[in-house]
Amino acid sequence: MKMQDQAVAPAKNTLNTWLMFIIPSLIGVFLFMAPINFNGDITIPIAILAKTIQSHFENSLTSIVTAVISFTAIMSIITKLFKPGFITRNSFLNGLMNPSPMWFVVQQLGAIFVVMAYFNIGPVIFRNDATGGLVLNDLLPVLFSVFIFAGLLLPLLLNFGLLEFFGTLFTRIMRPIFGLPGRSSVNCIASWLGDGSVGVLLTSKQYESGMYTQREAAIIGTTFSAVSITFSLVVIAQVNLERMFVPFYLTVCLAGLVAAIIVPRLPPLSRKKDVYIDGTKESKHNESVPQGHNVLSYGLHQALKKAAEVKSIPAIALDGVKNAVDMVFGVLPVVMAIGTIALVIAENTPLFDYLGMPFIPFLELLHIPEAEAASKTIVVGFADMFLPSILASTIQSDMTRFIIAAMSVTQLIYMSEIGALLIGSKVPVKAWELFVIFILRTLVTLPVIAGMAHLLF
Repeated sequence: MKMQDQAVAPAKNTLNTWLMFIIPSLIGVFLFMAPINFNGDITIPIAILAKTIQSHFENSLTSIVTAVISFTAIMSIITKLFKPGFITRNSFLNGLMNPSPMWFVVQQLGAIFVVMAYFNIGPVIFRNDATGGLVLNDLLPVLFSVFIFAGLLLPLLLNFGLLEFFGTLFTRIMRPIFGLPGRSSVNCIASWLGDGSVGVLLTSKQYESGMYTQREAAIIGTTFSAVSITFSLVVIAQVNLERMFVPFYLTVCLAGLVAAIIVPRLPPLSRKKDVYIDGTKESKHNESVPQGHNVLSYGLHQALKKAAEVKSIPAIALDGVKNAVDMVFGVLPVVMAIGTIALVIAENTPLFDYLGMPFIPFLELLHIPEAEAASKTIVVGFADMFLPSILASTIQSDMTRFIIAAMSVTQLIYMSEIGALLIGSKVPVKAWELFVIFILRTLVTLPVIAGMAHLLF
């Protein structure tokens, strides 16, 4: 890292500034990154809070989600037709209730699908337990609970200096290896220990606030919104290989690391512009360490500078409320619409079977048993991450089931959650780009996973 010519004088920080940095940051680290054993699973406190909400409101969460999505669709229609001033004059409400024509259609489809699934009416293919019913009953309550707490508490990570501190410490790792700012390490840790949706939320909010360029946000959202340890346990259990969880997760981490190094250097991610959301090109966040500082002291300097900017705790709390409202009302309809359509295609058409056929020679080249059966599971993961493991449960070969389970986790982008979240967020990626990235991740990680499998079996 190059040294700046001009030294930065150490700031004289008050006790109040130190406390403003330390206390909220420690609470944020605990809530979003502290690994805790809960009911036999390793998870994070935010996920535990979300699960508590799910258990307490188990019988009413689907009703709440249905009401939220329906209300959003109705308000969007009212806004388009009558343009009420209290919405159009408020930038936050206008952004939420007055979407572009494409997102307006997606919102309405989400409302139609959620009403079909909730009231069990309309064409069966859109509302059964494998399509709309799965999204409404299994996925949306989880996302709703995560969004509420993650959105409300996200300012603990974003507003009090923690990212500035981590960003400086990890720049020497993240920048040369991944071409990313050090602060992106926080996204990865939060996803890894908690939930990929937390990583997408964190990335989107930092991009909107001008902390990441288009390229950085797209790479982090599609590469570092990793699958949690908890869900990885569910996947390996589905293929009856729980006994191999440790080598399985080590394989997933190795393959994910290789993909994180290679895929961002290929189109479409390599073609993303290094400009911020406001269109500026120059770096707003110089990561070099000035004279008179080491990495630790400069990290503290940057963190305390950020903490000193905090003037109003109620204003930051309002930011948290806006985060939660934005995700709940803005993203849930998108997940319902796109997730349902993807699952309908996966369940009722041979499209993913056909798309998997070109992989048969590749699988045979890697000496993977039952290559034809395995090929049918490869592209279906784009619809939902759990589908490959469900299909793989009928495959006889332990090695092949291991490979499919690991592949489904490292593919990362699936339209019933992460893909839909990315499209619904401000992260600058399109649906076709997500599919290309999904295929690239498959091609990069499959040889790594197959190589590990041959060593293990």
